[in-house]
Amino acid sequence: MMYSRLACMERRELRHDRHTVSLLADHMVFSPKYRGKILVGDVALALDGIIRKTCKDLDIEILDMAVNVDHVHLFIKYPPKYSVSYIAKRIKGRSSRELRKAFPHLKEWCSKSLWAPSCFHGSVGHGWEVVERYIQNQEKPNAKSLCTGSVLKSGV
Repeated sequence: MMYSRLACMERRELRHDRHTVSLLADHMVFSPKYRGKILVGDVALALDGIIRKTCKDLDIEILDMAVNVDHVHLFIKYPPKYSVSYIAKRIKGRSSRELRKAFPHLKEWCSKSLWAPSCFHGSVGHGWEVVERYIQNQEKPNAKSLCTGSVLKSGV
């Protein structure tokens, strides 16, 4: 039965590396310390670029991303050599350093780290469209969740 499910999947979804074939996807949500509404204007644009560069350097494919004023949604497909906690650490660490260097006013607000220490991770099976719609709706005020799952309804 497992073989027939894999046979039905589009080959482009599978990641082929030297010794592995994988399909690992994660919906990650993280926010600035104190849920500060600081991800606006040039800060948000710079953050978008930093996340894209970091993911490219790690050979991670961004399936969808939304930078909101007080949190970031990131939907990624990643290689099996990385854990999701390692990926979050690299993205949050690099973006914190680069944003605080480029925007000195952020240092006054949060001296040592831009991001809250916690992070949400949700592994994603084949319901990718639901996650993509959810992330896209985050930008709309008063948008209702398109997912029936309790985790996504909570507004994380």
